[in-house]
Amino acid sequence: MKVGTEQDWQAARRELLAAERELEEHAKRVEEQRRELPWVPVEKEYGFASEDGPKSLPELFEGRSQLLIYHLMFGEDWAVACPGCSSLADGLGGVVAHLNDRDVTLLCMSQAPLDKLVAYKRRRGWTVPYASAHGGDFLFDYGYAFRREEMSGIVREEFDMGQLLHEAPQWLRHYREEVGAPDLESAVSVSAGWSVFAMGDGAVYNTYRVYPHSRLITPLFSGLLELLPNKE
Repeated sequence: MKVGTEQDWQAARRELLAAERELEEHAKRVEEQRRELPWVPVEKEYGFASEDGPKSLPELFEGRSQLLIYHLMFGEDWAVACPGCSSLADGLGGVVAHLNDRDVTLLCMSQAPLDKLVAYKRRRGWTVPYASAHGGDFLFDYGYAFRREEMSGIVREEFDMGQLLHEAPQWLRHYREEVGAPDLESAVSVSAGWSVFAMGDGAVYNTYRVYPHSRLITPLFSGLLELLPNKE
């Protein structure tokens, strides 16, 4: 904790403001770069279980031109969903209508069977739509789920899965217990993230994917915590 006068605060704030403006300008350039990514056609047919019945990927759009999916970590044999993912999803209900008004459909998707997802959704009081990719290839194809036989060879920006399972750090063992996964392989069998799809000329395109290494999937409350001072 650093104590100072109002004049000290104003001087420090001016210095911080310059840095924040520089960061904002950089963020705008990155945002534009993200929007200019190439659109990749989705050539494979996928099926999902939704609260309104079976749906294809185009049907998940609900007649809108853009689809925003939050990949909520909930393994097929887990007792509950990821606590961090759940805290993010707690804040999504209020933005659904606003996104719908802007031609965007928002939903959560997990690997667990639909009945387990719906029960958990009711328990949390969520209103955001939820779909299950259980039994299909969608989450595997787009990097949000991993088959056991492939885990040892998976290396991504944020982790080396083979090394992670071999070392089995304490946080991973704790996480397995927290979500009720039967073993460590199950605990790392799914990944969080966002994926974006767009409809154009009757075809579906994948325009963006983001995985856990990015701050773009940080829960709302974590972002708010960043506004608070260091107490030590």
